[in-house]
Amino acid sequence: MKLIFATSNRSKISEIRARIDGKLEITDLAENGINEDIPEPFFTFEENAMHKARYVYNKLGISCFADDSGLEVAALNGEPGVFSARYAQKNDFSGSNTELVLHRLGQLANPSRAARFVTVIALILNGKEHFFRGSVEGNIIEAPKGNSGFGYDPIFVPEGWSETFAEVDQKKKIAISHRSRAMNNLVDFLTLDGKL
Repeated sequence: MKLIFATSNRSKISEIRARIDGKLEITDLAENGINEDIPEPFFTFEENAMHKARYVYNKLGISCFADDSGLEVAALNGEPGVFSARYAQKNDFSGSNTELVLHRLGQLANPSRAARFVTVIALILNGKEHFFRGSVEGNIIEAPKGNSGFGYDPIFVPEGWSETFAEVDQKKKIAISHRSRAMNNLVDFLTLDGKL
């Protein structure tokens, strides 16, 4: 079965393809002639994911899915949330997104370090819309560690682990990641629906 993943993020594509392990043929936006960035103008993961999926489906008429992912930090009232990819830019901060999270936590007295990564996948399959959610709980450390992964991986330690997502082999990360958990739900749905 073929599905378009409405993204240009090569790290996301690699992670999804590794997780799917040949069960689906996944192509990205560029492979389907779409080179523009699809905006994420909404305030929930669900709205942003479905907006991107609808854009691709309306343009190509092919079943597709899109995701919106983010980091929610308890002490920051759930920020950066849907603004995770552009958090520093949105706040006119001269450093990176990761640096801004650490900076904001550093301004608080004894903040909770609890956080979660969230992914919502919006699927449009033969014109019908579906949502799948995955999350992983953990904590934010005080300084980045590790060189693997991307985004906030160097400051996020999953519950029960002693290493950040950026310190471990990426196969280990993929096994429990928020995106993988959302994708598991998508694969389970397609299997039960007889598509796999």
